[in-house]
Amino acid sequence: MADEPAATSTADLSLRAVQVYVMAAICLVAGLAIGYLLRGSQLQASPTPTATKPGIPSPQPNATVSGHPHGLEELKQMADKRVAPLIEKLKSDPNDSAVLAQVGAIYHTSHQFKEAADYYGKAVQIDPKNVALRTKLASSLYRNDDIDGAIAQLNHALSYDPKDANALFDLGMIRLQGKQDGKGALEAWQQLLRTNPQLSAERKAMVEKLMADVMTAQTNQPATQGARSNDGLKSNSH
Repeated sequence: MADEPAATSTADLSLRAVQVYVMAAICLVAGLAIGYLLRGSQLQASPTPTATKPGIPSPQPNATVSGHPHGLEELKQMADKRVAPLIEKLKSDPNDSAVLAQVGAIYHTSHQFKEAADYYGKAVQIDPKNVALRTKLASSLYRNDDIDGAIAQLNHALSYDPKDANALFDLGMIRLQGKQDGKGALEAWQQLLRTNPQLSAERKAMVEKLMADVMTAQTNQPATQGARSNDGLKSNSH
């Protein structure tokens, strides 16, 4: 019928609107430091890098970082200067996990995610049961486009503390954004809400909103795919 393509188009637009909202929410949260759920107003947002796809930054070497007046090369130079005294300190005690984590944090906030992951990784080797460190390592790995590595670190962290709110929240985000795994994201966030009754109303509402958006997208997806399939069958029959 003449109006069926229009119906399909409407369904497509509806699905895209939901997906855009979810991706925008994810990008917003991904731009924040680890610990968003529990640190509340003490948390400061870090600059969000230019990205070629939502959530996975792939900036060019000399690209200007969104929200920051300097390019990546300049940010790295500044980060190198900031970490220099810490690296000097590590020469006398290379197993100081706290200092290693400080270096990782400086590199992460400067969008040098490979270097951040390297130092967080060294800190985790020294303190393997530190869930917070593994969560930070996962964030740097994810921002460096190592999605599987990030998920592995979060799962490892949760093997030590299955209730950790930050690890569960990030796991849901990375499963959804990095793997398009809505079911996996929902499972992580359901566990988060179930095991963390101490969450503030604001944080709980944010997670519930993300869950609702994912479920809406999942509900709309089959209908859209079915409409496309029917259109394909009709076009082939002519």
